[in-house]
Amino acid sequence: MSTIVITGGSRGIGAAAVELFAARGDQVFFLYEKNHEKAQAVAKKTGATPICCDVADGKAVKAAFETIGDVDILICNAGIMHFGLLSMMEEAAWDRIFDVNVKGIYNCVNAAMPAFLKKHAGCVITVSSMWGQVGASCEAAYSATKGAVIALTKALAKELGPSGIRVNCVAPGVILTDMCANVAEEVLQELAEESPLGRNGKPEDVAKSIAYLADAEFVTGQVLSVNGGLVI
Repeated sequence: MSTIVITGGSRGIGAAAVELFAARGDQVFFLYEKNHEKAQAVAKKTGATPICCDVADGKAVKAAFETIGDVDILICNAGIMHFGLLSMMEEAAWDRIFDVNVKGIYNCVNAAMPAFLKKHAGCVITVSSMWGQVGASCEAAYSATKGAVIALTKALAKELGPSGIRVNCVAPGVILTDMCANVAEEVLQELAEESPLGRNGKPEDVAKSIAYLADAEFVTGQVLSVNGGLVI
C-alpha cells in the first residue's frame, strides 16, 4: 500500500485518479480548493481524505503535507484554464493561471521532497495537456503553462533521478470533464471524429495512464500522450 497525494482531486481527472488508487487499496489524500460538496462526495465514495488547500499558496501546501506525513506518490493534477484572445487577457488572470498550473507543482514537489529524500525513493506524476505540446489558439496562457509543466517534468527527472525519484507526465487530449462544459456539442463531435480512435477521452482513461506511470519503475522523464491519437 502506497500513500498517494493527488491535487485537484474533487472533480474530473483528479476524482477518477482518487477512485482508482483508493480501489487498489492505497492510502489516498487529495487536495482541493473550493468545491466542498464535490470533495465530500468523492471522500464518501472512495474513503480518501480531502484537504482544502490552494496549491498556489506555498505555506498552505506545506501545512497540508505536514499533516499527511510520509508520501510515496505525488500526482500534480490541479489546473485551471483561460479561454480568449491573449490581447484581452488581464495580467491578474495570467498570473493566476501560472500560479496554479506551474507554481502549484513547485510548491507540492518541494513539500513532498523531505519524505522522498529520506527514503531515497518517490514518484511524481504531472498533468500537462496536448496543448502544451502543440499550442492552442485562444488558449495561449493555458498552453504556455502546460508547456512549462512538460519542461519542468523533464528537468526534475534529471535532477531527482540520482535520489531515486521518478518524474513523469501525462498529456491528455480532449477529455470530457467540466473543462469542456462550455464547448459546443458539435465541436466535441468534430474533435472525436478527428481522433483515430473516433472518440473523446474520459477521466478514467487518464487515471489509468497515471496508474501505469506510478507502477513503471524504470520509466522517468517521459510524456505519455493520452489523446486517442489526435496528436501524434
